[in-house]
Amino acid sequence: MALGLRDSTAALIQQAGFGADEPLVVGVRQRGEPPVFLTRGLSADTVLYTASLSKQVTAACAALLVQRARLDTSSTLAQWMPELPAWAHGITVRHLIHHTSGLPEGVDFDDLDRAGLDRTTAGVIEALTRHDRLDGTPGTAFRYCNAGYVCLAVVVERAAGRPLPAFADDNVFRPLGMSATRYWAGPAPHPPGAAPTPAQCPAALSLGDGGMWSTAPDLIRWNDALERDELGVSELLQTPGRLDDGTPLDYAWGLGVREHAGRRIHRHGGRWAGVCTQLVRVAGEGSSFVVIALDDDEDRTERLATSLLTAGE
Repeated sequence: MALGLRDSTAALIQQAGFGADEPLVVGVRQRGEPPVFLTRGLSADTVLYTASLSKQVTAACAALLVQRARLDTSSTLAQWMPELPAWAHGITVRHLIHHTSGLPEGVDFDDLDRAGLDRTTAGVIEALTRHDRLDGTPGTAFRYCNAGYVCLAVVVERAAGRPLPAFADDNVFRPLGMSATRYWAGPAPHPPGAAPTPAQCPAALSLGDGGMWSTAPDLIRWNDALERDELGVSELLQTPGRLDDGTPLDYAWGLGVREHAGRRIHRHGGRWAGVCTQLVRVAGEGSSFVVIALDDDEDRTERLATSLLTAGE
């Protein structure tokens, strides 16, 4: 079966338009069978920047603190980050989790690139303090916002009383056996031994929205842990959010929640200059798919992940 899965996965990679010389790692687990990894220009154990896949773990850390009664999702951002302007009084932790905060992005990659600066947590927060208004009314609309998850990471740190990398290592990565995974805030652009993003586009050093470096096997392991509820917070993490008026969303805690051919799908992608990622899990089936490509073609990476999902039906 593994040989057939390798052949079919290789065919899908080619059909998606990936050339033989383009660095890529694909991991596939079908219906609880041992995972299969296909690589081009990398190894399955290469540590890579995961971009927005980090949001799942940031949200899981928040969920653990909720479970331990150290964080209330109805508490306001102003309670945790009094250094922000007055608009923070209208934003709750729940708004941050489900991307309904109305926060401006604060600072984006193009601005940083022109200024020759790295994207750090401190830089994002400092940029937010210069905004005198929000981009929208909190709780009224879904608007994907990386700055919201940077703020969520700060909230997690203050609720936990320790840095996010240490809290995640002790409560998520080590308990789940994700030995190659870590949050990285610099000062170097990448952790020792990791494969860097292009030199002209160093990976973001902000935490929460990104900042996590991992491997394909560790990400499949993460999916397995959520499926088995090994952290005891899967039900919460997989619960879709709502707007303040009760309108349901298809975004849970750092996870998109979808339906595909009658199957419940938990999915998220990520992108930074020089890397595109996709992580997909079929609920209740033991099927997982991860794609990490060192390129900028987000549509192609997403297309490959969808074809892997469809092929497993």
